[in-house]
Amino acid sequence: MSETLHVSALGKTWLLDLDGTIVKHNGYKLDGHDTLLPGAKEFLDGLPGQDLVVFVTSRPQELAARTEAFLTAHALRYHAIVYGAPYGERILVNDRKPSGLATAIAVNPERDRFMDVRFQIDPAL
Repeated sequence: MSETLHVSALGKTWLLDLDGTIVKHNGYKLDGHDTLLPGAKEFLDGLPGQDLVVFVTSRPQELAARTEAFLTAHALRYHAIVYGAPYGERILVNDRKPSGLATAIAVNPERDRFMDVRFQIDPAL
């Protein structure tokens, strides 16, 4: 069942895990190559041009060239990749705007399934 999250029309920063969220978890180890999860490319392609995309991964920096070659070969737009992140929780902390807009959202999909979440612009936010 899909979930709909209402978001503002403001530009967004997307902090996305890589393995198990965008590509098959440890596919580069198990299969010898990365595999995009169904829906991931379409989602990234559909993001507005003003949005910022940052990937976060536990992969070591030594895998940067291989990882970035895969992303480029699949024309996946991103602005930065943070390598070597710890395996535990990724915690996002951001302030609430004076208007009341909550500026932090967390989504936790099942591993190796692209999120079944729709982000709908709400002009009232």
